[in-house]
Amino acid sequence: MENDDKRLKEIAASLPERQKKILALVQGQGYASIEALSIEFDVTPQTIRRDMKNLCDLDLLKRYHGGAALGSSVQNLPYTDRQAICSEEKVRIARMLASHIPDNASIFINIGTSTEAVAKELLGHTGLRVITNNLHVAMIMSENTDFEIIITGGILRNRDLGITGEATIDFIRQFRADYAIIGISGIDHDGSLLDFDFHEVRVTKAIMENARKVFMIADHTKFGRSALVKLGEISEITSVFTNDELQPHFMNLLKETGIQIFIAKQ
Repeated sequence: MENDDKRLKEIAASLPERQKKILALVQGQGYASIEALSIEFDVTPQTIRRDMKNLCDLDLLKRYHGGAALGSSVQNLPYTDRQAICSEEKVRIARMLASHIPDNASIFINIGTSTEAVAKELLGHTGLRVITNNLHVAMIMSENTDFEIIITGGILRNRDLGITGEATIDFIRQFRADYAIIGISGIDHDGSLLDFDFHEVRVTKAIMENARKVFMIADHTKFGRSALVKLGEISEITSVFTNDELQPHFMNLLKETGIQIFIAKQ
């Protein structure tokens, strides 16, 4: 690990000046969009894309749709940055997932910007009963007065209004819902489901254990992304909803598990 860190520092030191500044900016903010960097350095978006490609090829950054971020396995991106990443893809995937939820169903929805996109797409439904540890989801879905929204107890996470803790798990175990709609931070090459927060993972496990079907929303950037805490295996999911930029390895992995795959195309 020490040798890897030394190697990366040596590579960073040899970068062209603009790429050094881009790397420093992303390290300071956690994430930066192509548009913002183009304005910051007064160059075309195509120039920034070439810079980013070089930085990502050197494993200094991780490329996302519309920008780049640090590839940390121990710390997630800030909430507002996660909202911006793959926002168009999330809407398409969320719309597809929502079409598989019938009216008058009971559902769990966990923490995440992807699940919040699903909440918005569910507003046209009727008679839903929703149990959630995500205050953003609760506020979104409260716009439909025909829904019953049940918010878990627990400890409020200020950074994204998620709720976790032992009280959250105990609360969830009182229910048996038709569906669980979950997001995930990363999916390893062997199919391991990964996240950053141990407390959040324990809550999501309880949600999965107490739902008849588990629907996972995950855009293509989540596949191959590292995170510290293991939630479970992809085989524990009923259906995966993703977009059409998935790498062949992960498409084959999903097919081998026998789970349902739904692809939201452009």
